[in-house]
Amino acid sequence: MMYDPRQAGLPVMDERTAEERILAGLDDEQRAVATTLAGPLCVLAGAGTGKTRAITHRIAYGVHTGVYNPNRLLAVTFTARAAAEMRTRLRDLGVGTVQARTFHAAALRQLQYFWPHAVGGQLPGLLEHKAQVIAEAARRLRLPTDRAAIRDLAAEVEWAKVSMLTPETYVGKAEDRGEPGGLDKLAMGRLFQSYEDVKADRNLIDFEDVLLITVGILQEDPRVAATVREQYRHFVVDEYQDVSPLQQRMLDLWLGGRDELCVVGDASQTIYSFTGATPRHLLDFPARYPKANVVKLVRDYRSTPQVVGLANTLLKSRRSGGLAADALWSAPLELRAQRASGPLPEFLECSDDEAEAAAVAGRIKILIDHGTQASEIAVLFRTNGQSEAYERALASAGVGYQLRGGERFFARKEVRDAILQLRAASRSAEDEPLGQLVRDILANLGWQAEAPKSGGAVRERWESLAALVALADDLVTSRSTPEHAFTVVDLVAELQERASAQHAPTVQGVTLASLHSAKGLEWDAVFLVGLSEGLMPISFADTAETVDEERRLLYVGITRAREFLNFSWSTARTPGGRANRRPSRFLDGLRPGSAAGTAAGPRMATTRKARKTAAPSVCRVCGKVLTTGAERKIGRCSTCPAGYDEAVFEELRAWRLGEATSAEVPAFVVFTDATLMAIAEAAPKDLAELAALPGVGPSKLERYGEAVLEIVASA
Repeated sequence: MMYDPRQAGLPVMDERTAEERILAGLDDEQRAVATTLAGPLCVLAGAGTGKTRAITHRIAYGVHTGVYNPNRLLAVTFTARAAAEMRTRLRDLGVGTVQARTFHAAALRQLQYFWPHAVGGQLPGLLEHKAQVIAEAARRLRLPTDRAAIRDLAAEVEWAKVSMLTPETYVGKAEDRGEPGGLDKLAMGRLFQSYEDVKADRNLIDFEDVLLITVGILQEDPRVAATVREQYRHFVVDEYQDVSPLQQRMLDLWLGGRDELCVVGDASQTIYSFTGATPRHLLDFPARYPKANVVKLVRDYRSTPQVVGLANTLLKSRRSGGLAADALWSAPLELRAQRASGPLPEFLECSDDEAEAAAVAGRIKILIDHGTQASEIAVLFRTNGQSEAYERALASAGVGYQLRGGERFFARKEVRDAILQLRAASRSAEDEPLGQLVRDILANLGWQAEAPKSGGAVRERWESLAALVALADDLVTSRSTPEHAFTVVDLVAELQERASAQHAPTVQGVTLASLHSAKGLEWDAVFLVGLSEGLMPISFADTAETVDEERRLLYVGITRAREFLNFSWSTARTPGGRANRRPSRFLDGLRPGSAAGTAAGPRMATTRKARKTAAPSVCRVCGKVLTTGAERKIGRCSTCPAGYDEAVFEELRAWRLGEATSAEVPAFVVFTDATLMAIAEAAPKDLAELAALPGVGPSKLERYGEAVLEIVASA
C-alpha cells in the first residue's frame, strides 16, 4: 500500500512540484539515483560527486511521492557526524522524521527496546573505552603492557569481534595479523578471553557486543526479527565499502531476504581494513543481487581539474595484487572534474622535518593573508606523532589551529558554559533577534567581534565561541521560514542534538589531522606532509594488499582538497641529520620530472639526479632562494618590494572581480593574486609572453588573454 504523505502533515506534491523541489539541481546520474526507488540499488560514488546529496534527495523524493513511509525507512552510516549531517539534510528537505543513524546507534536502540522481552532484566552498562578493561585483563594474566600496547590490543579485540571471532576461534583465523602489543597468537587469544571475563565480572558490554547481541536476538527470536522487519521496509547504507562482516550480518537480518536496499560506496576509499572493513560486500553486490541497478557517480564537484587529475593518476598507477583481481576494483572510478581550472599542485622537498613544518606554516600564512579562511586549510599526516612539529610551526607563525582527535568541541568549558547560558536565556528570551542575543550572551564569556591578537588558550576560547556565533547565523538563514523564525529555543535544541552526535560547528583554525580521520571532510587547501618512504607507505605495509591500502589513503588525502594542494617531504629527520630519506613511491608520476616505475631503486636514483641538476629559484630583488610556490610564481620574496605599478595590479584585480561576479565563481578561480602580481611585474606584450607565466594555462589564455593584455598595455 502506498504511503500517504498527508498522514504525516507533509504537502502532497504533484509530479511537477516534486521535479522542481526535490530533483532540481541534480545531474543525470544523481537524478537516476533519486528516482530509482524500488529494488536493490548500488551507487558507486567517487569522492566529491555528491553522493550524500543524491541519497538524501532519493529519500525525500520517495517520501514526498508516497513510495516511502518516513517512519519505516532506516538510513545507516559509520560516524555520528555523518549521521547528523544526513539528518540535517533530510530535515531541510522536509523529511526530518526519517531515521539516520550509525550501525551501532541503530543496534543499541533496538537492543534497549528488546532486551527486557528477549533476555530479561536490566541491560548491562555500556563500556565506551576499552583501555582500562584491557589493562585489567593483562594484569590478570601477568602480561607486561604499556599504553601503546594496550591501544594495539584493544584494536585487535575490536577486529576479532567485528570479524565474528571468539577467543576460541581467534588463533586459527588470525595467522596473518602479526603480533599486536608484542603478543603471539596464543597469548592474544588468552587476553581476548580475559577481557571478556573482566567485562562479565563488571556487568559491561562494549560497542561490538551491542552488534553481536542484537544479531543473536534477531537470529534466535523470530518474533523480534518479524517486529524489526515490519518496522523497517527500506534501508539505505552509506560508505558501504567500510561494512564489516558483523555489520553485514546484521543488515541481512534486518532485511530478512528482502531486497529493498540502496548501498553507496567507493572501493577506492577503503582505508579501514585494519578494523575489519572490507569492500567485498560492495564489489559483490551486483552478483548477489542480479537485478540490481548500478549507478556510477563520477562528476567531481569538489576539486579542480588539477587535483582530480592527480587523484586519477595515482589510482591508475597502482600495481596488481590483492583486490586488483576483482574486475570492479581493478578499474577504479575515474573522476571527471566539473570545476574551473585552478592552481597547479605544489611539490616541496625540505632538508628536515623542522624545515618542512616551517615551510608549510609559511605557505599557510600566505594563503590566510590572501583571503583563505584558516578553517578551510588542513595539514594531513600519516601518523598522529607527526602533528607536534606543525603545532609548533603554526604557533610560531601566529596561526591558530585545531587538532582533530583532540579535546571534543562540546567538552570544552567555554562551550559548556555557553550552552548553559543559552538554555537559561531560552526560558525568558523575548523577541530580540537571535544573532544579537547570542552575541550578547557570548560576549560575557569572552567573545568579541575581532579575533584576539594573542594565541594559546585565549585564542582557542575565542575560536570556540566564534564558531557558536557563526552557527547561530547560519541556522537563522537556513531554518527560518515566513511562518516560524528560528529562536534561541531552537538553537539550544540543535546544540543538544549536535552534542550527542559530536557534530561540532566549524572552528576558525587550521585543521591538523591524520589521513584516516580526514575521511569525509574537505577543505579549500590541503597540505599532505611527511610523504617519504616509511611514512607513506608506512613501514609495516609489507604486502601488496597493505601497500595498496596506503595508496588509497593518499588518494583520500588528495581528494579532500578543493583548490590548493601541496605535497611535501624531508630528506632527513633532524636538522643536520643524514639525508637518507626518499620521497614516497606514490609520488612517482605525480610530481614534475618523475615517472612511474616498478622498482624503488632506479626510480629514486633518477629522482635524486634530477634534484642535483635542478637550479633553485632565486629572488630577482635580493637573490635569496625562494622557498614557497607563491614566491616562485612572482619571482621574488614575499617581503621584497614589488616591481610593478600598484595601479596596474589594482586594475587587474578590479577586472578579475567583474569576471568572477559575472561567472558566479570565487575570484581566485579566474586568477590568483600571485598570478596577477606575476602578470603586473612581467608586463607581457603578447599572448606568447602571457602564456609563459605560471598560473596562465591554455584555457585561461583563451578566455582571458586579450582582456589582460589590453589592461597591461593601457597602463
